[in-house]
Amino acid sequence: MLHKFIFLVAVISLISDSANGLIKRCYQCRSRGDLGSCKDPFRFNASHIDMEPGVTAIPCASGWCGKVIEGETGAFREDDFDMATQRMCVQRGPDDSEDRCAYTVYNHKKVFMCFCQGDLCNSSVQHHNITKVFIISSFILLMAQKILSIKL
Repeated sequence: MLHKFIFLVAVISLISDSANGLIKRCYQCRSRGDLGSCKDPFRFNASHIDMEPGVTAIPCASGWCGKVIEGETGAFREDDFDMATQRMCVQRGPDDSEDRCAYTVYNHKKVFMCFCQGDLCNSSVQHHNITKVFIISSFILLMAQKILSIKL
């Protein structure tokens, strides 16, 4: 029975890792001030974006997504009517391949820019990996309980 459990864990790991090999997608949109749905908080997921005009999920060959926040005041406040938010696929990520957010110059403007690597990672909330780990762990525990109860 133990070898069946080990085989099951190996299959689940293989399936989980193969999903990481697929082409990643990024949210693509742009909002300025209160106009548009691209600004934070970004309340969409992959199943809702088809219903939201101006927000799409595009394939991203590099696997790196970005979010740029630019504003006239530089304070990036909620009441900044000149603030613009853009989400997109970027051609390449940082040289050290680490997700990050920082102030930088983009298109000759000082902006706050975030880079992330993963499917639809340029939303506001980063919970994709936690959910995936929870689901896989729960499934493994349920299967282990079922296998062990059959043996007894």
